[in-house]
Amino acid sequence: MKPLLASLGRSLVTLVVVLLAVLVALWLWRRYEVDPWTRDGHIRADVVRVTPDVSGLVTQVFVRDNQAVKPGDLLFVVDRPRYKAALDEQLAAIASARATLNQARREAQRDLALGDLVAKETHEQNVARVATASAALEQAESTRDTAELNLSRTAVRATVHGTVTNLDLHPGDYIGAGTQALALVDTDSLRVEGYFEETKLPRIRIGDSVTVHLMGEKQPLHGRVDSIAAGINDSERSDTANLLPNVNPTFNWVRLAQRIPVRVKLDHVPPGVALIVGRTATVTVDSGMKR
Repeated sequence: MKPLLASLGRSLVTLVVVLLAVLVALWLWRRYEVDPWTRDGHIRADVVRVTPDVSGLVTQVFVRDNQAVKPGDLLFVVDRPRYKAALDEQLAAIASARATLNQARREAQRDLALGDLVAKETHEQNVARVATASAALEQAESTRDTAELNLSRTAVRATVHGTVTNLDLHPGDYIGAGTQALALVDTDSLRVEGYFEETKLPRIRIGDSVTVHLMGEKQPLHGRVDSIAAGINDSERSDTANLLPNVNPTFNWVRLAQRIPVRVKLDHVPPGVALIVGRTATVTVDSGMKR
């Protein structure tokens, strides 16, 4: 009897161990192949590339690196005296064109008063001078508007709430129009993007609740799935000179799942947690696991 019980006991222990091993294997398979979570997550934000619309010497810089700014804050000024002088020059040109126009109009009115005493050809020339002077005045006024616009754009201002970064600009530097002067991280657009394997996308829906663990932070963050990327680059295909697709002829039997960006909007950021663009995070879609 005892040997039978001992044999049954050993068989039961073996069965329990095998069952536990199967359960652990199933859990690991579900955890790593099915459940929508990834360690490949990052803090992202929109970055405004601040560039001046006019060229010239930088005369003043009003911000420092890593300074927080709000829309309308003055960042730096580009060569304001030069563009102020250009505006004054155009104002003088308008005054001259207006004086010429007034003189031409007086001469034309005098011709009308004299009537037949003035030759028809002379009268036509005076009328033509009025039209020419009027066009010159309109051109000078248009040039003045451009000069005023250039003068207003010598002051470069922030367009979003954000943080100045990568600032390497000093008074006396020359900067060209369209040249990036600094980067402005839009803090209103801070978000988390997780790169999920394509095999896990069926368990992710827009609006699902998400838990985010930043590396180095003990306190988790919570948010919602905001959107899923519409496309990623196809590394197997490229364009040729005649616009026909060039498709890689090789094919590997073992194919790695593509990573698809999923954007997460955070609900609340606890005090003391620094959302720095580029920080890594583990992203877990909670409601997707329940489905």
